[in-house]
Amino acid sequence: MDRPASSQPHVPAVSRRAALFTFGALAAAAALPSAVHALTPAKPGSAPQPSAAKPGTAPAAGGAKPAKDWFAISLAQWSLHKTLYAKQLDHLDFPKTAKETYGILAVEYVNSFFAKKGDSAYTAELRKRCDDLGVKSVLIMCDGEGALGDADQAKRLQAVDNHRKWLDAASALGCHSIRVNAQSSGTWDEQLDRAADGLRRLGELGDKQGLNVIVENHGGLSSNGKWLAGVMKKVAHPRVGTLPDFGNFTIKPGEVYDKYIGTEELMPFAKGVSAKSHDFDEKTGEEAGKDYRRLLKIVYDAGYRGHIGIEYEGGKISEEAGIKATKALLEKIRAEMSA
Repeated sequence: MDRPASSQPHVPAVSRRAALFTFGALAAAAALPSAVHALTPAKPGSAPQPSAAKPGTAPAAGGAKPAKDWFAISLAQWSLHKTLYAKQLDHLDFPKTAKETYGILAVEYVNSFFAKKGDSAYTAELRKRCDDLGVKSVLIMCDGEGALGDADQAKRLQAVDNHRKWLDAASALGCHSIRVNAQSSGTWDEQLDRAADGLRRLGELGDKQGLNVIVENHGGLSSNGKWLAGVMKKVAHPRVGTLPDFGNFTIKPGEVYDKYIGTEELMPFAKGVSAKSHDFDEKTGEEAGKDYRRLLKIVYDAGYRGHIGIEYEGGKISEEAGIKATKALLEKIRAEMSA
């Protein structure tokens, strides 16, 4: 996700970013512990370190096989955006659906689906439902709160402040991160400096609550892996990282960054991973436009040992079928890698 996000329930394969611009008014509105996703603590001012491995383990070397549980599966709420916008599912019931319909015990929220944004009682109710179900809240994807790399410093600072309520909500829910965007304008270097400034300021706020601020490749220069990795190095804060998305490498219409190179560039800073899926081969069950084995090997080789979130965004099959197909593919490849 890059700018605010929402979607038309009837339009297939619509991205969160494109949907936000169409429905801006709408958008304005148990698994591994969270420590798995936190970056290794670093000295102030030092560059972020790769994602921490599962406690007691280390990345395999010399061709050693991955552990059978080297990543856990979470469900990104955007996978059900059509259902949610059609009012066929209430936000508060999302954790129950994740568990009972899909057998998934970890969830990733989208801020546009919170009926009462910043309301502590509403957030407490969501937390209670998760606790009762044994479902882990992983992160909140935040859109529509202003450009953290705005050229106007006052607007940039306002965007940072706008995210405070989501840090509070993430803390109350027990999430490890909020996912934000690195939207900016100007030259390559100007955008890098501005985005780094906003992200560092927000990361410092997150640090006070023990929360990470992670950036998704989500359009514009943020979908250029080299640029976003440069932003991370410029920020150099242990609480600021990335959320590599397997499918969000379109910089602008007609300009697409290599998804494999981009994922490899972003993984050293990753605190989460988004398994974007669209279409599947009916006979093999493979994702039609992405080599998931290649992508998951990049993720594993980077030392990542956390949740990988299913984010189905296709239109040829239903949301339910797409989520199940993505889950089956992730489980199949995970089993192959550890066999």
